[in-house]
Amino acid sequence: MAPILLACMMMLFSLVSITSPILPSETVLDAAEILYDSGYLSMSLTLELISQTLFPQSSSMTIFAPSDTAFEQLGQPSLSLLQYHCIPVKFTVETLRSLPYGTRIPTLLSKQSLVVTTMSPGGVIEINGVKVNESVVFDVGLLAVFAIDEFFDPSFKIGSSPPVVIVAQSPPPPPVMAIPVVMAAPAQSPSYGFTCTAPFSNDNNRNRIGESLMNSLLKSRGYSVMASFLDLQLLGFNDRSTKLTVFAPLDEEIEQHARNFSADSSIFHRHVLPCRLTWTDLVNFDEGATLRTFVDGFTVKLSTSGDVLVLNGVPVIFPDLYSSDSVVVHGLQQMLLLPGEQGSTTTTTAAGDHYSSFNFNANNSSTSSDDTSVDYGEIGGVNENIKNKIL
Repeated sequence: MAPILLACMMMLFSLVSITSPILPSETVLDAAEILYDSGYLSMSLTLELISQTLFPQSSSMTIFAPSDTAFEQLGQPSLSLLQYHCIPVKFTVETLRSLPYGTRIPTLLSKQSLVVTTMSPGGVIEINGVKVNESVVFDVGLLAVFAIDEFFDPSFKIGSSPPVVIVAQSPPPPPVMAIPVVMAAPAQSPSYGFTCTAPFSNDNNRNRIGESLMNSLLKSRGYSVMASFLDLQLLGFNDRSTKLTVFAPLDEEIEQHARNFSADSSIFHRHVLPCRLTWTDLVNFDEGATLRTFVDGFTVKLSTSGDVLVLNGVPVIFPDLYSSDSVVVHGLQQMLLLPGEQGSTTTTTAAGDHYSSFNFNANNSSTSSDDTSVDYGEIGGVNENIKNKIL
């Protein structure tokens, strides 16, 4: 079975692009024009003026665009507030709608997260208590732009008792649970550095249905490479005796490293734990707890950066992406790299916390610490099409 799986993985990697996608500046300019035509003049000018400063190294992005009325009420927002409205991963309407109440989404503003406040699956999408317009303003390539009526408040907090989430019964979706706001460990934290095994369901038909659902969910949310690998790996568990926790990096992140690890199964095995751990389990571990993976000697260290759970410095951006009796999948923005591997994007914050560089301008003092307002009166660098409309 092992040679067959290895051969399948090599074929899989041969189909994966080795080029890391970068958000084209033309796409941002196109988004600015669409925003202008849609009545979001202030945000349109903002993107034109500071897009290179705001996210010069982004591979994908979701932007929340406040209305002109919000700009008029607030005045000129600071750069840090604009960073708080940008997520370094592209989300679709379906993905935003599927996020459970209390989910924290890391932003470009270091150690600051948006909080999902959608009351129930299928209901009105809310973030930080602000309604998100489900009619996406711009959705092309690696960039999505959603409209909101007011600015998100970085100091927003939610209560410790989220509302009851009503889950539709047919068809059965993956289990959804509310995520605690305060990620403090209880007096008795789970043990760690362990292995755990438990029998899978003996209902093979049910297993196949669950695996098919997992495959579809992962592929629809940008984790198709890991989904394909799991299809192959689950074939190897003929006795259905092992439970798994999978940390799935985005496709673009795996593609970026495919050249170096094209025949190395450790690129996947390092992201898999021999135990089923839900999001609630993970956040209840002690700070600094370590978990063994399927790669000998490689462990995953749990810590927090602000209000975000990070694994070896990589934030979890999609908790409980899929959950069944045997497998739980959590979505990551980046890969878990082996010691000494090149291309790591982990940075060290001023507080000394290792944190994945969602703040892409962390090394640029003029952008990471400057909290001055943007001067929208200067239109010298604005796209000619928009400039002509204004003048």
